[in-house]
Amino acid sequence: MTEKKAMLSAAEALDILLSAARPITESEIVSTLDANGRILAQAQSSTINVPPMDNTQMDGYAVRSAECAGGAASFKVSQRIPAGVVGEPLKPRTIARIFTGAMIPEGADAVVMQEQCEADSATGVVTVKHAPQPGEWIRLTGEDIRAGSVILEAGTRLRAQELGLAASVGLAALPVLRKPRVAVFFTGDELAMPGEPLKPGAIYNSNRFTLRGLLENLGCEFTDFGIVPDTLDATRETLRKAAAGHDLIITSGGVSVGEEDHIKPAVEAEGRLNMWQIAIKPGKPLAFGEVNRSGGTAFFLGLPGNPVSSLITFMLFVRPFILRLQGVANVAPRAYAMRADFAWPKADRRNEFLRARINADGGLDLFPNQSSAVLTSTVWGDGVIDNPPGQTIAPGNTVRFIPFNELLY
Repeated sequence: MTEKKAMLSAAEALDILLSAARPITESEIVSTLDANGRILAQAQSSTINVPPMDNTQMDGYAVRSAECAGGAASFKVSQRIPAGVVGEPLKPRTIARIFTGAMIPEGADAVVMQEQCEADSATGVVTVKHAPQPGEWIRLTGEDIRAGSVILEAGTRLRAQELGLAASVGLAALPVLRKPRVAVFFTGDELAMPGEPLKPGAIYNSNRFTLRGLLENLGCEFTDFGIVPDTLDATRETLRKAAAGHDLIITSGGVSVGEEDHIKPAVEAEGRLNMWQIAIKPGKPLAFGEVNRSGGTAFFLGLPGNPVSSLITFMLFVRPFILRLQGVANVAPRAYAMRADFAWPKADRRNEFLRARINADGGLDLFPNQSSAVLTSTVWGDGVIDNPPGQTIAPGNTVRFIPFNELLY
């Protein structure tokens, strides 16, 4: 009798995937305005100091701090300095009206907020009612960024804040890696598209919409081969087409072991399988391998057909794999220790990912139906609880919570 092979843990499966990933090396130059979500191909340095000159953080008056040491001194205003204007050197026993972001005039060493001053419109005299310290409310040259320093490392995933940082040092264009090319198709003769009549025994193909949205979130170029008939020949033919010109093939459905599940034999005929089934719930049937093509192979990831299983396995395994293809080093989602405000008395031998929501008291509530077919739980919830094998949960226990926003982008 053949001994049944133990399923891989989630950590073991992820290690296999990330170890196999071949990072994309081809790059292109794009406008910084159009680089949102792209992966930086080369480290970027600043050629300037930021800020490029000493400037004020507040609307107020530029002063010599020593002249205001008494805490109530009166001065004439010798000049007015808006942002973008270079002022004259500050004359002794005068102050300068200055506005946020404006360059500090030569001779001034502090700024006093306008709220701490009293202006006499009749005489033009301003009384400073505060004794400032040297440097008060002044942003110093290079305080944020020094010329020559690296501001963004290679492999950085560019978000709005990274684009703003690049623009702040004058970078109008950035070198980024090309987008991953992904092919996706769906198996199941029972699948129908929204807008079509739903025949007896049929279901709408929700996974097509979920997976396309997930791939868009990750900045992928993808080809959607649609719904493929449940035959070995059709599955093999689509795999061959999908392998051409793509880095990765993703399928949904057909990865179980029934007579109508053709993904496993099709991939083995067109390439090889390196991994099959992992000890998680939902999502046990997850396939990983490669499909042959002219001059090499395309990676293959087969996801379960149940909608929650498909979503969970994508978030936990496909997302980090695609990010690693893009050269991102840190692909692990952030998790938080949180209080469970529910009971989960029945332990499972597999690693469970339970859909939960943060309540008004800062704890976690559990969606009542954790079935792999209940997609409602993923809309209701804020994330998943990573519950280890054999673990029960009692109210008040601390659990590991991963928000959806750490898993979807």
